[in-house]
Amino acid sequence: MGVTVSLDLDFAAAQTELADYDGRSHYSRPYVQSRVKRKAVTFESPKPKLGAFEAGAIRVFDVVSATLLLVALLPFLVLLAIALQIDSPGRLFFVQKRVGAGGKMFPCLKFRTMVENADEVFAARMAHCAESREEWARDFKLRDDPRVTRLGKAVRRLSLDEFPQLLNIIWGHMSVVGPRPIIRAEIERYGRFFPSYCAVKPGLTGLWQVSGRNDVSYHERVMLDVHYVQTKSLFTDLGIVIRTIPAVVSAQGSY
Repeated sequence: MGVTVSLDLDFAAAQTELADYDGRSHYSRPYVQSRVKRKAVTFESPKPKLGAFEAGAIRVFDVVSATLLLVALLPFLVLLAIALQIDSPGRLFFVQKRVGAGGKMFPCLKFRTMVENADEVFAARMAHCAESREEWARDFKLRDDPRVTRLGKAVRRLSLDEFPQLLNIIWGHMSVVGPRPIIRAEIERYGRFFPSYCAVKPGLTGLWQVSGRNDVSYHERVMLDVHYVQTKSLFTDLGIVIRTIPAVVSAQGSY
């Protein structure tokens, strides 16, 4: 028995969100065309085969580990926040609506690692570089993203910008391990596998992060998420957490 998920997908809004991957929300409209204006979707999302005790244990692990990590890293995070503000004065946090468990949207937190005028910078690149337009349409990312600040490049490479998501974990939006949270515009990329994505909470880390990250194609990323849902357990999550440490240190596939 799965979880019933009802979505009212506004692909006109998703068109904007596609460009708003880590910046503001009103640019690149000429570059991304939406095929559908509005579409209501209802489906049954498959549930991982977890018992009540194991599901509760995972939640306890999430809250305890996120809280301890947040407290332990607080002095470093304060210094990082100061450094980011010196490098690029303005908003400290970037908050964006992402798709969570059951298809519910939630505010996903990150340190801002892009320039404040990211919209103009992105629009200029898209207007003059066909290769960048093709890369964005394929991966939803740019390997050489002109919007990223000098310090932001190092912060993103080591995934330090995602530490504010420890709060998302404590608040119950996310889990330590799970699929990376996606924006609405990416739902179509998951196709018939989207119910699997909705079956669990998005994670701070996951199979994608320990399997090459951006060196992995989007289709392979989707398949990794499906496999994770089918095999999810407390021990699987612990194994991924352990594998995350060398993956972050090596920064494989991270940019």
